[in-house]
Amino acid sequence: MTGFININKAAGVSSAREVAIIKRLTGMPCGHMGTLDPMADGVLPIGIGNACRLFDYFLTKRKKYAATFKFGVGYDTLDTTGTLEVSGGRVPSEEEIAAVLPHLTGEIMQIPPKYSAKNVGGKRGYELARAGVDFTLPPKKVNIYSISLTSRISADEFSFIIECGGGTYIRSLCRDMASSLGTYAAMSALTRLSSGAFCIEDARPSALLTAENIADFIVPTDSVLPFKGIYVGGNDQKRFLNGLPVPSPEADGTYKIYLENGQFYGLGKAANGCLKVETKLC
Repeated sequence: MTGFININKAAGVSSAREVAIIKRLTGMPCGHMGTLDPMADGVLPIGIGNACRLFDYFLTKRKKYAATFKFGVGYDTLDTTGTLEVSGGRVPSEEEIAAVLPHLTGEIMQIPPKYSAKNVGGKRGYELARAGVDFTLPPKKVNIYSISLTSRISADEFSFIIECGGGTYIRSLCRDMASSLGTYAAMSALTRLSSGAFCIEDARPSALLTAENIADFIVPTDSVLPFKGIYVGGNDQKRFLNGLPVPSPEADGTYKIYLENGQFYGLGKAANGCLKVETKLC
């Protein structure tokens, strides 16, 4: 049993809890393909078995979020689950917010939240922050493909649709948006609508899954990989499975590898006329 489960995570539970449920139901090693904060809900792809080896691949995938930002307040966690540090800040108008959005899109440098899983000297950022340790996190390059202001839902809350690359913190985007408007803000809600090939329309709450039906919801590993498929057979297959390079007419790049019986094997890397195993996934 290998592949992915597209979980629709509920708000208020951890990503680790959802992984533990799938591990119990399948009896296989499992891991999420990019965590969601406990307050967030939405798409949480969970790899089963060897599919977990694609974690780094999914971290780079494009993601889409529906987010709500509350203006005029500041929290230590950059979301409304933390400790309130400042209130009474100015609430900008819809026109003011719309005017700064183009300056927050594209390839930008972003400072991650201190309350995050970022590693700082062998410790998680949230561990140090909770312990009251003073530290700084370096900015990192992220891609914000688009931000749309969709509505004003209360006197101080606005909703947005955000498309971004992997590694982006929506909480940091909220902080930076408010800063550019001369005020404060905190993320008050977040739903992940898609992550790579996984979308919320196809996601299932873990509460609906059982040991008897979970196989019906497993997404085959090869179906979510956007690479050309090629077959390796005969003597080349024997050499390839032993980790040896085999001749290949394919252009340099990554390919989905199928064996001569049609079985999906994993990913191979073509370079300089040769093909080698990159990641075994079957």
